[in-house]
Amino acid sequence: MLIKVCGPGCASCDKTQKIVEDAVAAKGIGAAIVKVKDFQEIAQLGVFSTPAVVINGVVKCVGRVPKQSEVEAWLD
Repeated sequence: MLIKVCGPGCASCDKTQKIVEDAVAAKGIGAAIVKVKDFQEIAQLGVFSTPAVVINGVVKCVGRVPKQSEVEAWLD
């Protein structure tokens, strides 16, 4: 599983990455978590507001920090 956390590195983006990491650990699954800071790459993913979470190429969240329970549900 490939999870991309998109954002330039702001506080909300960092919080989103921490939530994603905690959710992956809580579910006990193997996943690669990648931080995407390049705006061109973010736009190519179809994301135009950050923070955003993309799992296996599917945009799950844009422009807000998700709850850990949401992320865990996306991982099922």
